Amino acid sequence: MRVVRRVNGSLIPLTVCALVLASAPYSLAEHPPSNLVLITIDTLRADHVGCYGASSIQTPNVDGLARESARFAHAYTTVPVTLPAHAALLTGSFPLATGMHDFSGNRLPSDVATLAQELQKKGYSTAAILGSAVLDSRFGLNRGFDTYFDHFNFPREEEVHLDAIERRGDQVVDEALKWLSRNPKRPFFLWVHLYDPHAPYNPPEPFASRYRNQPYDGEIAFADAQVGRLFTFLRQQGVFETSLVVLASDHGEGLGEHGEQTHGFFIYDSTLHVPLIIKVPGAAPRVVEDEVSLVDVMPTVLQALKIAVPASVQGQSLLGLIQGHRAATPSILYAESYLPLLHFGWNPLRSVRWHGWKLIETRRPELYDTTADSKELGNLYSSQRARAQELRDRLNVLTRRFAPSSGELAPSKEALDPALTEALRSLGYTAFSAGNTANKQGQPLTDAKDHIQVYELVSAALTDSQQGHHQEALRNLRTAEKMEKNSVAITSLMAREYYHSNDMTHAAEYFQSTLRLNPKDAVASYYLGLSQLELGDLAPAETSFQRALELDPMLIAAAYNLGVACSRQHRAEDAIRAFQRAVAILPDYAEAHEALGELYLYLNRPDAAARELERAVAIAPKMTKAHYQLGRAYAAQGLNEKAQREFDRAKAP
Repeated sequence: MRVVRRVNGSLIPLTVCALVLASAPYSLAEHPPSNLVLITIDTLRADHVGCYGASSIQTPNVDGLARESARFAHAYTTVPVTLPAHAALLTGSFPLATGMHDFSGNRLPSDVATLAQELQKKGYSTAAILGSAVLDSRFGLNRGFDTYFDHFNFPREEEVHLDAIERRGDQVVDEALKWLSRNPKRPFFLWVHLYDPHAPYNPPEPFASRYRNQPYDGEIAFADAQVGRLFTFLRQQGVFETSLVVLASDHGEGLGEHGEQTHGFFIYDSTLHVPLIIKVPGAAPRVVEDEVSLVDVMPTVLQALKIAVPASVQGQSLLGLIQGHRAATPSILYAESYLPLLHFGWNPLRSVRWHGWKLIETRRPELYDTTADSKELGNLYSSQRARAQELRDRLNVLTRRFAPSSGELAPSKEALDPALTEALRSLGYTAFSAGNTANKQGQPLTDAKDHIQVYELVSAALTDSQQGHHQEALRNLRTAEKMEKNSVAITSLMAREYYHSNDMTHAAEYFQSTLRLNPKDAVASYYLGLSQLELGDLAPAETSFQRALELDPMLIAAAYNLGVACSRQHRAEDAIRAFQRAVAILPDYAEAHEALGELYLYLNRPDAAARELERAVAIAPKMTKAHYQLGRAYAAQGLNEKAQREFDRAKAP
């Protein structure tokens, strides 16, 4: 018996039917895509992808997608930093509107619509599988996702950089395939984030050997292979052809151009130009030459899926371009970098491009003809003042239109939860921050271009620090200190390097210098207290922790260590109040519950001690010290059998 299928009223053998269906026209109007697959490859320069002209790297899977999709030759990010760039992509809104300018201390405002929320409302199953902690759910991008697989641990005891807490691409795709294998209800939206091309570049084999002298390209090739695994599975499941597929990067990589090795500082096209490939079922493949922005992705996807675009969206749909039509209006091409301002107190950078011209607004403005000068090497500002003013006027209109208050820096008003805030502080992110729009004398801020060498020295020091090379980090910071006098960021980082080198005398000295430069630096006051605690200066340490809490009442670790300082001075009741303050800020702070239990035992209050210690072991079952102290509390209550169980747990490996 032959298997047949009815096509247009006729019974046709299945083998022939497949050919007929393959050649049948697919109408987007009649058959909108059934699913959405979004792939973002972090830190991927467009010119390091085969379909964008790279010849020394193999990216067959991305290239294959481009051959059956719309490939945008000139797509640009809004900000060359992972978190705010993804926020722009997933909300269709510029950082000016959302306040998402940076990689820390930001949370997406709850009144900003996200792509996942809009799809979830329409019954989509939604999942995100993330490769880096910089996209942790507590920054707010998880809204609208049924599954948000971040699951990153923020260590308390050791200091690492947030952007180093990552999951390799093969593990990301493994989790994505697990989710797909569970047969989510259709339609679905799957976002897969691959972080591998981000520095440091350490591709696995065989890519490490193939790209021995090009480790960045090796990471890209590895990421491409993971894209291939995902596409293969989708094809095997029979959903690839009818799915809307978007592949993009959040930003590029400097690779030494303009003196910038990585990204985030400058807004030249080495870090703004990104690959953007969109496969809409039924649309013929083509290369789109129009300049577009990542904020255009959300409205494009929603229009293709026949879902209304929220009024808050500032990008515009590219569906007409994908279908071969001319754009009714050009995309808005705004970009920014507030990293120089927020972390060093230098001038921020903002740019706008229009018809092949690009203005970078800073203390010494820059104007480039990007058509003739794609590397942006010839600043034409002096000779093209009229054109520069035209673009400046356009930039001013955009900032007035999209920013809440005349284009001023708009911080996110959504508070991060205490646990993440504490993690960011412990990792150095809020300490490494200046955040003023003018210096103390009210003078205009200096141009970021004048400080790129200092920034690169600081970046190298941060890398050294993460690898445990604190003396090397200090050497770089000392060189930077000679070039940049009285820098809060450099002084603070030097203090932390001395602290991690166990040189508490110099650490205390540099934290005190930090506070002279910025008396409102709560984290510097906290670390000064830690340094003084290590030196045995208990009363000054107590004062430092109290000052830190005055500056930042949510600084959990300051409250905890205030309790330690009071305990060592044999002031149990003051210590109890400090530890209680810590658990009031973060109820699941196991160490503080354990410390309270010990103090209650010391004060012969076993009932209160048992209550706190039970809480501690419930939060952290492997905390052996808490089990031992709980055993003591039970014994004091006459509960010998329970006490013995806790003593046994304390001995367990």
